[in-house]
Amino acid sequence: MSQERWDVVLRFTAGPMSYQGEVVVRGPVVRLGAAPGPGGLALEGYRGVDDRQAVITAYDGGTVAIAPVGANQVRVATHENVEWKELHPIRKPVYLSPGSVFHLGPPHRGCSIEFVEARRLGVWEQKRILSDASQGGASHMPSNVAELDAGAGMPRWFIPAVLGVSMLTMVIVGTRLFDTIYRPPARMGPVAEGETVYKRVDPRKVELDPSSFEGIDQAFALFVMGPNSRQAEMPALAEDSTLWDSKLLDYVRRSVTMHARAKRFWARLRAVEPDYRYVLGEVRDAGLPDVLAAIPYQESSYKSTASSPVCAEGWWQFMPEVAHRVNIRVSGCSIAGRESKWTPDRVTPVRNVVKNAAYVGRGDGTYRCKIRGCDVDERQDLGISTRGALEALKEAWDDSLIADSGAAVQITILSHNAGYDNSRFDEKRVNMINILPAYKRHLKKSGVQRDPGFYGRNITCVGEEFDDIVGKANATCGGVIANQSQHYAYSIIAQHILASCFYAENYGTVNDVWQDYLRYTYDDGYCRTFEIPKLESNRG
Repeated sequence: MSQERWDVVLRFTAGPMSYQGEVVVRGPVVRLGAAPGPGGLALEGYRGVDDRQAVITAYDGGTVAIAPVGANQVRVATHENVEWKELHPIRKPVYLSPGSVFHLGPPHRGCSIEFVEARRLGVWEQKRILSDASQGGASHMPSNVAELDAGAGMPRWFIPAVLGVSMLTMVIVGTRLFDTIYRPPARMGPVAEGETVYKRVDPRKVELDPSSFEGIDQAFALFVMGPNSRQAEMPALAEDSTLWDSKLLDYVRRSVTMHARAKRFWARLRAVEPDYRYVLGEVRDAGLPDVLAAIPYQESSYKSTASSPVCAEGWWQFMPEVAHRVNIRVSGCSIAGRESKWTPDRVTPVRNVVKNAAYVGRGDGTYRCKIRGCDVDERQDLGISTRGALEALKEAWDDSLIADSGAAVQITILSHNAGYDNSRFDEKRVNMINILPAYKRHLKKSGVQRDPGFYGRNITCVGEEFDDIVGKANATCGGVIANQSQHYAYSIIAQHILASCFYAENYGTVNDVWQDYLRYTYDDGYCRTFEIPKLESNRG
């Protein structure tokens, strides 16, 4: 009986390491990656490969297997003439046979490697341990030890018993180690009741999982930087992540993490699917970015009757005057303490609404909406209010300065909360909380002509500091964006990233609107970053 050591022979089919021909790597465990550690095979010059991408085990020549480390992508085929994007990544060990080819990393990056064979090297026997020294050689002195009888003076059952116990121990330990190495981490998904909407993120309290970055970043490129690059006519914005708003991306990652863990969030997505679908269709027809369809989710959780202390109402939470400006009728409103009914005649709210609007009540440091009902209020009509909202959003989206900013998506989202530019109407002076004047001030302050990082650089009210000034109108904590707007757009982006996956997974094969997202639910699509609930898990 003998115990053999098997090494692994590989051949790179393309890329910077293909010139090496066959590469022999010491077994029985071969770690593959950009920085696999001592004894591993370093994959130098290949993009999209993790430090520890995969592990090959070769405990005997007939059972060589490959498995991913964590959630890393590994695909296996019987030959190299294959379209890797058409194959799903493996999630558990897969046996390799001579000629098999595996691909590490995303299909359009990474590297492809052929498994040539497992090569047997070195044999030792129970009764005969050869000493290298006994063979002589340039670096060793001769030895008189040529053979050692390991069984002399021992019962015949002793060595088989010891070997049996040793092998059993190795199996148990090896199995546990195997599970530790190959068990992929749980994908980000619902683990607690949570909230329907998270309005704000404190970065100090939300821990990030680096394994989720590639998926979230892919979605960020799709929904934010892609439209930004097209609007600014700057292709590099979509391709070069060093040009992205890194602080905004960090907040998006954290907001995605919070929402993905909340069961209530996923359940609400299911409940509002018909309305979300309708709004997304209207957004696309208006030539606006898909991500804007999440604004009503952030504003009202897609509820027609939602209202705020300053009398913002309906799906999109329009103030009465802004609704009037975009031809959404609001009239004949009863206001507590006032005999006559009120109908807005302005197209912008009065300055400092909390103190000066007739429909806001104040007392004990709080404020509340005093409107008790209106004869006509089209803010609660999804079709009419959506048309008005897209008309207002398009004003910002089409502004030449904003289009050229490299941050048009996030600035347009912010305009729904902060207003675009009221000075075009009845304001005799610039309203400093509006997003266009804020962006102009930022450019002047920074001494630049455009800034894709505008939003992130002006998220300056955070944590307890934000809590301290939340009641102070227009506070900016040293930035140019009002405090109530700073923690607005990143949550909307995060919500749509997750909504696109949920709706594609559950409705993509039956509804045209969601079919565009189906391709992101397989292969290396960003939706595979998340544990997307099925419809059954949202019942009740």
